[in-house]
Amino acid sequence: MRLLETRPGDDGLPGPERLLAVLALVTGTLMAVVDTTMINLALPTIAADLNVPASRAVWITNLFQVVCAAFLLVFAGISELITRRRLYLFGLGTFVVAALGAALSRNLETLLVFRAFQGLGAAATLSIGPSLYRAIFPSRLLGSALGLSALVVAGGYAAGPTLSGVILSFVDWPWLFALNVPLGVCSLWLASRALPRDTPRQGSFDTLGALYSMLMLASFFVAMDAVGHAAPLWQSGGWALLAVGACALFIHRQRRAPYPLLPLSVFAEKRFTLAVSASGLAFIGQGLTFVALSFFYQEQMGFSPLETAWLFTPWPLAIMLVGPLAGRLADRVNPSLLSSTGLMLLIIGLVALALVDESTGVAGSLWRTALCGIGFGLFQPPNNREMMGSLPPERSANVSGVMSTTRTVGQSFGVALVGAALALGSPIQVTLWLGAGTTVLALLASLSRVSLAQRALDERRASSVGK
Repeated sequence: MRLLETRPGDDGLPGPERLLAVLALVTGTLMAVVDTTMINLALPTIAADLNVPASRAVWITNLFQVVCAAFLLVFAGISELITRRRLYLFGLGTFVVAALGAALSRNLETLLVFRAFQGLGAAATLSIGPSLYRAIFPSRLLGSALGLSALVVAGGYAAGPTLSGVILSFVDWPWLFALNVPLGVCSLWLASRALPRDTPRQGSFDTLGALYSMLMLASFFVAMDAVGHAAPLWQSGGWALLAVGACALFIHRQRRAPYPLLPLSVFAEKRFTLAVSASGLAFIGQGLTFVALSFFYQEQMGFSPLETAWLFTPWPLAIMLVGPLAGRLADRVNPSLLSSTGLMLLIIGLVALALVDESTGVAGSLWRTALCGIGFGLFQPPNNREMMGSLPPERSANVSGVMSTTRTVGQSFGVALVGAALALGSPIQVTLWLGAGTTVLALLASLSRVSLAQRALDERRASSVGK
């Protein structure tokens, strides 16, 4: 297997040691991703069993996401002080214990407490996942490794709704949480044995920056949720202003802290900044499309929630098929060209979806969704390689935190845009056109760094020949 081959001069772990390490990352990532998608589908069942209204049951998902988003940058910074290995083990352990607590919960309040702790554990693992791939695999295989990561995430999104439906057909909802316990124990054992050990950074922790970061991301997510649920303007606007104020304080702090949580100097690298911009805009389009199509399929085409989940399946399945290939190609050809090609396909797919009506039928919807998945699968791993490869290895924890935060913020903003459009009475098709528009902006960002990426690729090839 190419990912396990060892060549002279390779950085990262030796070939035979990579397998257990990557299995630890795969199982940990699957738990976090599958858990989210399973619980979303189970919310009506949980609400009925706990005898609570749907408006309160939604917080079973919302609280998990708010806590996870708030701690992504914080944990990326903490990993430099306690090492990524220890942070990953902490995150897994917290997630597993909280999953057991959630499975044993018999009222909403207790369940919400454990869901918050699950979000904390998920943030610890997701914030440093990409940087661990860089520590495990040599630089020459970075694209292939990140393609594998895309496959795992897409597989989790594809399997979650179906797995949830199957489980709820035979047992009660607590088993959705309980299933994480044996999987988590296996992942903990693998991680403790195989994850690479690194040296902690000396120096203080940017506590004030961490507080500003948590306030900024948590209030942003709550503001987007308020917009998505058509909350009063004073409520959504108040949270948004709090997010903007916290962001200003965070930037001010990062410019002056001796050991900043997120060194702003990383954005001086144009390849990195443009890759982050393209990623955020593309995730806005994806998050917007997923929610918009959920409403369209159920309210206008009359499909059930489970049937709607099946209609979405081609998107993650296509990413699973295309993502690893795109990652492997990104190690050999200009990754910005691959990303830009993927965005072009995604735009075509989104425009085709925006033209869907009640007469389109299932087959017409499936090929459009599959085209979007192919485009996104061709875009994401090469773009992630650009983000991770454009900065020195010692900045990989910071890059990983930015990658995870960008994905979360982009998807949340996309969801909020759908909510705002629906609140204004706009047709669903208008939001799909908006998703295509944000993806066009992502394409412009991607195209603008093609020459920079080609220069970096030429230098990498020259360095490889020199060795």
